[in-house]
Amino acid sequence: MRVTLKLATSLDGRIATASGESKWITGAAARLEGHRLRAAHDAILVGVETVLADDPELTARLPGRPVDQPLRVVLDSRLRTPPTARVARGNCLILTAAEPSTVGAARIERVDAPDGRPSPRAALRAIRRAGAGSVLIEGGGQVAASFLRAGLVDRIEWFRAPMLLGGEGRPCVGALALANLAAAPTFRRLSAEPVGDDLWERYDALR
Repeated sequence: MRVTLKLATSLDGRIATASGESKWITGAAARLEGHRLRAAHDAILVGVETVLADDPELTARLPGRPVDQPLRVVLDSRLRTPPTARVARGNCLILTAAEPSTVGAARIERVDAPDGRPSPRAALRAIRRAGAGSVLIEGGGQVAASFLRAGLVDRIEWFRAPMLLGGEGRPCVGALALANLAAAPTFRRLSAEPVGDDLWERYDALR
């Protein structure tokens, strides 16, 4: 399965202020490219913290043409996704470590969770069973870190806005628990180009 990590950050790699404000760090042109990335993938994946903070719809919206909507996937260890969440209204799969129950119109699946959270590999197996061959990870930092630690990210699509949020801002990637530099995930830059006022960087994993 092809796994893409999409990041929309400040220059210093922050996805929100300390209070959680994040709309909008990047500009309209970068957000449009983000919707094109959504349309190019079979599934979009976020953690429950993103759902609780932003109540995203996670649909692909492109002006002037209809789009086959990707599967929306939420990693939700304790089933905290509200039944009224916009993501739970349509084609949504919630992966959990808890006993499955009803959350809006979403499908609920219990998966392997050795540390109390759905493991990245178990999540990908569930997404594959749902018929998806590619997934776009959109947040948050802990989810990004878990897939990077597992060595499962094939590509990074990184949109950087020309602003600085400082150390108190929320990082785009959580703790990686690196013992040394040799253990760091490494990538090869494919391109870097302006998109509106932002910079769009693309990277492929080196394995």
